[in-house]
Amino acid sequence: MDLKSSLTPLEVSELLKITKNTVYELIKRGELPSYKIGKKIRIDMHDVEEYIRNQKIGSKQLKYTESQNNTFESKANMPKQKTHNSITLSNQSTNEIIISGQDILLDILARYIEELYPDFTVLRSYKGSYNGLYDLYNNKVSIASCHLWDGDNDNYNVDYVKRLVPGTSCVLINLAYRLQGFYVAKGNPLNIKSFEDLINNKINFVNREKGSGVRVLLDEKLRLLNIDPNCINGYYNEETSHLAVASTVGRGDANVGIGNKKASMQVETIDFIPIQTERYDLIIKKSDLNNPIYQNIISILSSDKFKNELQGIGGYDLKDLGKIIATT
Repeated sequence: MDLKSSLTPLEVSELLKITKNTVYELIKRGELPSYKIGKKIRIDMHDVEEYIRNQKIGSKQLKYTESQNNTFESKANMPKQKTHNSITLSNQSTNEIIISGQDILLDILARYIEELYPDFTVLRSYKGSYNGLYDLYNNKVSIASCHLWDGDNDNYNVDYVKRLVPGTSCVLINLAYRLQGFYVAKGNPLNIKSFEDLINNKINFVNREKGSGVRVLLDEKLRLLNIDPNCINGYYNEETSHLAVASTVGRGDANVGIGNKKASMQVETIDFIPIQTERYDLIIKKSDLNNPIYQNIISILSSDKFKNELQGIGGYDLKDLGKIIATT
């Protein structure tokens, strides 16, 4: 490996098999040299190797914890340098929050967090629900979004969080309810109304990638209906977003796809045939709620300002926005 290569704190945490917060703590204590490029923290590989070498020879006996709270200080014990909505922050520019998911609601949430905490870097991971939960379990993201339907229980998210984030208590906080349905050509010329219609050999389907909430919904429906996916023309033709699927149908490269109503409103050449309403939640590790920033993320979700902005976009049912739906 090139000794002059630079690493992000996340890459260092994965290399050393520690949490990213511990990397920040090592930087804060001066035990791991770092530098900034803009607002981004970077660590040279040779400094990481030097740190490892020091541990091997016993020149530094580091005692540190893996607590999720170690980069946050209480308001009572810190200088008042930056205050917003009754939260006082010292310089926390070494911290990043990574939100996983594809809906524009998450981009808006990221902007609100950055406005409230300008010293934090809020990043987005545009992965589907299944992979987002996997990354949450492996500490690769801070918050995951989820809309995974369990056909056996006719319920969303809770069972998947239990299975994919095992041994870790999580809180499910509602973002919105979204209507899922078929994208079809204007006028629905092939009269597509149900999942059984997808096996018509005249129909060319466009699918979503494995791990997305839509793909899980489709596969669960097919399982319950005992339909072999190989009987669907185009089952293995994949796009990676609702809008990409809608556009594929809109330009005639497929007859039908599945996605949410919001995306269908952006493509004038398609109609939307409702299937079912899904619950779209944010997933946060319960231990992280001890950190003020996560508490304030819930406050953002519950605020009238945030709700009003989402209502202005349209296409979402926000009746439970900010409500804690379940704890695993």
